[in-house]
Amino acid sequence: MNDPHTAHTSAKNTSGKDPAKPDRLAAMSRRFSPLTLRILAVNLLAPALLVASLFYLGEYRRTLIATELSALRTHAEIFAVALGESAVSQAGQELLPELASQIVRRLAFTAETRARLFAANGNLVADSRMLLEPGGEIQATALPPIGGDGSDSLLSSLFRALDKIYLWLPGIEEYPPYLEHVEQHAQDYREAVGALDGETWVARRSMPDGSLILSVAMPVTRYKQTLGVLMLSKTSEDIDTALFEVRIDILRVFAFTLVITVLVSLYLAGTIARPVRILARAADRVQRGQHRQHTIPAMRGRRDEIGDLAGALNDMTEALWLRMDAIEAFAADVSHEIKNPLTSLKSAVETAARLKDPAQQRKLMVIIQDDVERLDRLITDISDASRLDAELSRAITTPVNLEKLLSTLADIHRHTSGDDVPHLRVTVPANLQVIAMEDRLVQVMRNLISNAVSFNPPSGATIDLTAWRDGNFVTVTVDDQGPGIPAGKEHDIFNRFYTERPENESFGRHSGLGLAISKQIIEAHGGTITAETRRDDHGAVLGARFTLRLPVT
Repeated sequence: MNDPHTAHTSAKNTSGKDPAKPDRLAAMSRRFSPLTLRILAVNLLAPALLVASLFYLGEYRRTLIATELSALRTHAEIFAVALGESAVSQAGQELLPELASQIVRRLAFTAETRARLFAANGNLVADSRMLLEPGGEIQATALPPIGGDGSDSLLSSLFRALDKIYLWLPGIEEYPPYLEHVEQHAQDYREAVGALDGETWVARRSMPDGSLILSVAMPVTRYKQTLGVLMLSKTSEDIDTALFEVRIDILRVFAFTLVITVLVSLYLAGTIARPVRILARAADRVQRGQHRQHTIPAMRGRRDEIGDLAGALNDMTEALWLRMDAIEAFAADVSHEIKNPLTSLKSAVETAARLKDPAQQRKLMVIIQDDVERLDRLITDISDASRLDAELSRAITTPVNLEKLLSTLADIHRHTSGDDVPHLRVTVPANLQVIAMEDRLVQVMRNLISNAVSFNPPSGATIDLTAWRDGNFVTVTVDDQGPGIPAGKEHDIFNRFYTERPENESFGRHSGLGLAISKQIIEAHGGTITAETRRDDHGAVLGARFTLRLPVT
């Protein structure tokens, strides 16, 4: 039974359309390519970290708080000494409320702090905010600045929200809320209670708007006797203002950095993503085109990797066209070469069917057999030539001892040939090596030896195989004593199906692919193969010479 899923898949795959192509075309037509977005995202990471630093100004704030508390402590020491010397009774046993209030208000005004003085029993003696005596109805409160900017208020609200988020982070210190009773007493403030024991205490409390109240409590002493407690308090307004200015500066830097980053990212993406998209579209047009009107832009003006990529794609496209031309020419040549023996074979078979003479039929059978053998050799060589590229790409090179290889070929030639064939003479230095595919190099040498044997005189001739080291190359020559290379044919003989053979050789013994295959193998090794006619000092022909140059490594 047929699998319906398989049938559906086969129908889809045989439709001739690539299902991924619409997605690829859609991707190439996007206004912002994924590569552009990635470049933008990576470049925006640094500004994003800069904005994230708005959350982590806690250490800077703690430093400002510690500095403010240190200043309050210094003021408290000065105030306590002044009160201990000036606002006590003659007996030095108690504080004078009226005089202490005046001193507290004057000192607190100059220090821009709030000062409160508690007696030894904890009762409030003086408060710098009270214009009258404690319990009075008039209290001094600082007014907000006139003409506040709405944008500053908006930013302040934003920063307060950031601070609230910041307080949710683990390890962040939280402060107790600030509470103030109408009738104040030293017991309401733990720092004041601690100062009654003769020590200096500090405290930090939070207000509903997120600001802080910083307090320092210090005992007021006279003759080492604690007469009361002075508590100086100050809001974190200056600290918050400093933090606000720092955050504003960070936002300004962020805005400037953001603009520069976006512009640079777009420029960078334009120099990378846009050329890549152009190359992709050009490659797609080349793929869908049926002729050579579409090409890959070379972009030779770019001196970077994009230019190298464009040049490589352009060269690759040209190489593919050349390969296609070679395949087409090879197919045409194969068709022509196969058609000749097939025509002869067809004619011989048709003639043999009409002949009655056995002798004539035997002659035709010999022709038919030669044509069949010729077809067999031709098909074998064509198959070898068509597989050669793939096999060369997968083959592994190893060190090859040329002395051993050429000597072995000479021994095989000597033991398998008759007495009337040319003698092989090998001249190779000991241990001369080259990195190559040994079986393919043997194939090349056998082709050259076979070619030299076929063109040499029938007897008494010698074929010289010589090799030597020449710098980073090894040179191998094959010299025969034949008629040499026809003038102007030194390059044509390496073409496929070149058919100029010796006059005494029967027709069809060679396919004309041997030298073409040899050239392909040598060039795959990074070497060269050339042919020339050897002449003496008087210009007389001595024979042909084939020269191989192979890199040592």
